[in-house]
Amino acid sequence: MEHTPYSAMHTPMLTELYEFSLADGYFSNGMENTVACFDLFFRRVPDNGGFAVMAGLEQVIAHLKNLHFTENDLEFLRTQGLSEAFLRYLRDFRFACDVWAIPEGTPIFPNEPIVKVRGPIVQAQMIETMLLLCINNQSLIATKANRLVRAARGTAVAEFGTRRAHGFDEAVFGARAAYIGGCVSTSGVIPARDFHIPTVQTMIHSWVQMFDSEYEAFCAYARRYPNRCSFVVDTYDTLRSGVPNAVRAFNDVLLPLGQRPHSVRIDSGDITYLSKRVRKMLDEAGFPDCEILASNALDEHLISDMVSQGAKVDCFLVGERLITSASAPLFGGVYKLCAVEKDGRIIPKINLSENVRKITIPSSKLVYRLFDMDSGKAIADVLTTDSEEIDDSKPYELFDPDFTWKRKEIENFVARPLLVKIFDRGTCVYDSPALPEIRDYCAEQVDTLWDEVKRFENPHKYYVDLSEKLWEIRKLLIEEYKGVRK
Repeated sequence: MEHTPYSAMHTPMLTELYEFSLADGYFSNGMENTVACFDLFFRRVPDNGGFAVMAGLEQVIAHLKNLHFTENDLEFLRTQGLSEAFLRYLRDFRFACDVWAIPEGTPIFPNEPIVKVRGPIVQAQMIETMLLLCINNQSLIATKANRLVRAARGTAVAEFGTRRAHGFDEAVFGARAAYIGGCVSTSGVIPARDFHIPTVQTMIHSWVQMFDSEYEAFCAYARRYPNRCSFVVDTYDTLRSGVPNAVRAFNDVLLPLGQRPHSVRIDSGDITYLSKRVRKMLDEAGFPDCEILASNALDEHLISDMVSQGAKVDCFLVGERLITSASAPLFGGVYKLCAVEKDGRIIPKINLSENVRKITIPSSKLVYRLFDMDSGKAIADVLTTDSEEIDDSKPYELFDPDFTWKRKEIENFVARPLLVKIFDRGTCVYDSPALPEIRDYCAEQVDTLWDEVKRFENPHKYYVDLSEKLWEIRKLLIEEYKGVRK
């Protein structure tokens, strides 16, 4: 059956008014054809983790492909004081920028460009808000999901937070991002329909409460869903009521139908203790194949403790603390001008601040990841100017861009560029991988990081270094604008 995907909504007006105002200002000053380069990057890993996970690129692509303005859009913008000349420009709008991005599922680090835009300043400015919306939210959720999956150490984790999301978009695209991060399924219907994510289905407590007894509730559910039968067993008492009644219903309804139970779910109490008892009860009753699901405000720390203590859980259902990334609900990506082009020359631009964390890295850049050829592990990322190429056939010296005396020479490595061309003068030249491919790629790439980078507490710092040339450009601009050089 044909349907309109949720992601096909008209999004060009999903922005902030000042983006249009600035674009109109550039247009009115005759700067509409001035070529500018912007970097989208983030400054800090959520939860003080060692890395983040790139996600949201597919929605960026969909937005940029569909970037046009209706008469209703233009009429509203007219009421906001935008010039008629600019409105005529929007009426005939055609996206013409070059866009590069780090592929979804890739581990990413602070201060490196994860999306790069080059094109007319009017256009490059206007797309800022939607790029940040897509990348910030999905990268946040993919990062949290990956933490949960690593905490589970091989036990499945399902995204179970549709009702807890902070709005429609987060429920839909958050489930997509969680799948990229490693979750096996979602409770959401639209993500299952539009992104083909497997679904998790389970009974809830109100079903049990609607019947005169727990046993009757289980039997009715088993008759209706015999091939995917899952009971919630903690409505009244998990060990004295829930599991015994579940076993009775399995024997009285499912087995005569030639079916086996899928699972039981525990949603309260000491889940580690209860899961061990429940596992023993199910095994002794002849249902060792019946899985145990666990829910109830789980996060990576609780899951890690439960796994360490031997919890007999087959799948963790994680809701609000995943879909909202409750412990760190902000990704903090920013979109900053790094260069303009004039008379065929690239003129680096820098944003200085009293807060040194906010000083940007100027110039149009490339991002390389250096991998040790023996271990396959990532050594560091290096930012260079567009004109540089890292020669991995000979030794290369890394240095800390803040503490330049800290240097390390590496050899026997391979340098891989991370930024991939997505749009060429407004035409999409990138085929987005299928979502399961992105999920597998994410797992593979996270595995290239050392365990010390992946730990939850005080992770080892993964270095994002600058080439000598790029570092010198940044140093000279700081000196110029701070009045060090006369």
